[in-house]
Amino acid sequence: MMRLCAVLLVSLLGGLVSVHAAVAPHPHWSVGYHRMSFLDPLDSQPMKAIAFYPSTGREHISQVGAYRVAATEDAKVAIGRFPLLMLSHGNTGTPLALHDLATSLARKGFVVVAVLHPGDNYKDHSRLGTLSNLYGRPIQISAAITAALGDAMLSPFVNVDQVGVIGYSAGGETALILAGAKPDFERLRRYCQERPEDRDACTTKGELVVDRDDLQPQADSRIHALMLMAPLSLMFGRHTLVDVHVPVLLYSGDGDKLVAVDKNAAALARKLPQPPDFKLLAGAGHFIFMAPCDDEQLALMPALCTDADGVDREGIHRDLISEAGRFFGRTLGQHSRAGMQTADQ
Repeated sequence: MMRLCAVLLVSLLGGLVSVHAAVAPHPHWSVGYHRMSFLDPLDSQPMKAIAFYPSTGREHISQVGAYRVAATEDAKVAIGRFPLLMLSHGNTGTPLALHDLATSLARKGFVVVAVLHPGDNYKDHSRLGTLSNLYGRPIQISAAITAALGDAMLSPFVNVDQVGVIGYSAGGETALILAGAKPDFERLRRYCQERPEDRDACTTKGELVVDRDDLQPQADSRIHALMLMAPLSLMFGRHTLVDVHVPVLLYSGDGDKLVAVDKNAAALARKLPQPPDFKLLAGAGHFIFMAPCDDEQLALMPALCTDADGVDREGIHRDLISEAGRFFGRTLGQHSRAGMQTADQ
């Protein structure tokens, strides 16, 4: 999904460069970020992620590619053990498009690891539409959890018993598989017969490229909560969701023209064994969950930055961030300060 993002986001993510700039003080934590590299479990090639975490360092803005991100590279980690949240982006996307959510949750006391999925990101589409991408993305998230728990900088400050996943668009599909869902390919075929005009989901008429026959959907028992935003979930029926027993916070916009709400989020809300906290945003489109754009981004990618009349992206993000903090605090628990020391980098 979201091939449109590939065209419009390709100019947005380059190297990581830190630029100091003062921002308003916060009464508790600032945010640090830490670049991670580990092996893609599909082909043993390097893959990347950025971890955002609570910090006691000075507040400032970093320029991360074309994104101005409220975090400092490798700043001091705050005292404590913090819940771990994994962020899975949409097809052909980048997790930095949701940087405000990641940094805001870090400020609230979470470590957020934003994974760039190999073969399915803004500059590499080599696995798009394949079985290895569908089943490989969740395996990549599991590998990223293991990498974070073993990272020399992060591991002393992460609680292995408090892990959740944030999934946007195709990342929602990834998150559901991690929680025990099993895709039903016949549902995709039927959907594409009913709606062949969906050029994004049905380019190959509902048939995935079987490039690997050794992969299966793999759940991860370390995951205890999901936040899903505009999830691609049409391949999951009631019977394929029976093993999903974690709490779910579910968002979608009723103006989404890319991922049909009736066949995805709304259907998912009815079929999950444990009813989710479902919030349907009036007038909001698929890209409402991306961080509010600055003037330069608006000029570069108006389709991703422009919302319908009357839709307040900044207000929606304030509410969404607040709800996400409450949800994960309730379902995963709060951070612990027992026996910890502040890290000096």
